[in-house]
Amino acid sequence: MSEEQSEEQRPECVIQESTKVHSAASIQIRDLKKVFRRDEVETVALDDFSLDIRKGELIALVGPSGCGKTTILRLIAGLTEPTSGEILINGRPCTAPGADRGMVFQDFALFPWRSVRKNVEFGLEVAGVPKEERRERAERYINRTGLEKFIDARVHELSGGMKQRVGIARALVCHPDVILMDEPFGALDAQTRNIMQVQLLKILEKTDQTIVFVTHSVDEAVFLSDRIVVLTKRPARIKEIIDIPWQRPRDRACSEFTALRKRILTELEEENVMNN
Repeated sequence: MSEEQSEEQRPECVIQESTKVHSAASIQIRDLKKVFRRDEVETVALDDFSLDIRKGELIALVGPSGCGKTTILRLIAGLTEPTSGEILINGRPCTAPGADRGMVFQDFALFPWRSVRKNVEFGLEVAGVPKEERRERAERYINRTGLEKFIDARVHELSGGMKQRVGIARALVCHPDVILMDEPFGALDAQTRNIMQVQLLKILEKTDQTIVFVTHSVDEAVFLSDRIVVLTKRPARIKEIIDIPWQRPRDRACSEFTALRKRILTELEEENVMNN
């Protein structure tokens, strides 16, 4: 291929730069450390971890297996307490779970005896939201996730991708400021996973929630994120923060996309080698 041909074809593969502007920090994490103690043995899972996450941002956490990604989510969720350091959500100390945070799990965590509608309504029900308002809000998010034809179906009648959409709708319906997603598409086959990634982006176009997304897939992180936080092997520290300057949707076959994915994979491989 000539240089002229290469230049002519290149624009088809260029990813446009994003014009999205984020506001002030929604989550502020300062000098976070987490030590687990069992049978007088201490394991440092997280150390010297500081990060600001802006409102409306989608942040992906990637790192070696077992490095502490889920621990970070659980700390932000208020499900576990830090050994030292602090987390602020919209300027308020995070000391316990709250309605300002929603969580989507890898294993769906749905109630099999409830319908799609009743699963999505659950958080609103616990919060004491009136029945008619619960119904209206649940239906709105069920429609956004493309499950309107299955609104009265039971969980066992749904595919894996549909179950995860129920989990996403359930997290969104309570209008949390922050959504924490722990490998939400990890149990899905490759084709369904790609479909769900696109579906998630379509849903998020209509919201301004802040997303913290844990994944083992570098491809997924590059496809979805505004920024990627690359972690070291345990204890997890920040190795690098990568800004993704491109608009969505992104072309996975583009040379820029491929180059960034390769660079991150190389960093993770080096991290594993250095710590083995």
